[in-house]
Amino acid sequence: MRPRFVGRLGLADCVTVTNAALGFAAAAFVLVDAGTAARLVLLAAVADGLDGVLARAAGSTPVGEYLDSLADVASFGMAPALFVFGVAVEAWGTELTARFALATAVPALFVAAAVVRLGLYTAYDVEAAATRGVQTTLAATVLAVLYLAGLRDPWALLGVTALLAALMVTRVPYPDLHARDAIAMGVVQVLAVAAPEALSRLFPKALLAAALAYLLLAPRFYWREAGFE
Repeated sequence: MRPRFVGRLGLADCVTVTNAALGFAAAAFVLVDAGTAARLVLLAAVADGLDGVLARAAGSTPVGEYLDSLADVASFGMAPALFVFGVAVEAWGTELTARFALATAVPALFVAAAVVRLGLYTAYDVEAAATRGVQTTLAATVLAVLYLAGLRDPWALLGVTALLAALMVTRVPYPDLHARDAIAMGVVQVLAVAAPEALSRLFPKALLAAALAYLLLAPRFYWREAGFE
């Protein structure tokens, strides 16, 4: 008796499921090595971009958009939140103090914002050329690459996490990346995963610069370049 999903999932769906598995692996590695956890979050982001390319090239299935949002909750909601929590706990310990409460509350807020944002995206933005609020993939990428670029201070990471949680549920419009830009971003992500410390952390820093440029400038400048109103 074959599994129910056989014949119902396309190639893009399989990559989406891999994205979710990478999210779990990233969360698990928080307990072992934060740098590896951050790299796995970026690898999940590469898979997230690849499934979109495959869906456009080979066709999508009715379940695809639901799998995508579910996988993103794991990889770009839970995994980065646990990553930030792990960095804070490693620095501050597990004693029940105000700092521990903050280290728990801020990542929990991030997860809540990611779930709300992904639910709204699935309901209203799947077919649109733009979406409202910072993408969960982008938020997770910023957190992971900040660590790989050398930012290890828990206060700073928690502050950025809180800011990204708020930005995910704003009404600020973010346009989809052009294919060439998405490919370029994917290449830099792969390099940041493969060689995060090479050339004085060049690739994580380059990815961070690109992610922040899109985060700050895309709603105004990239939007117009893409021809949106």
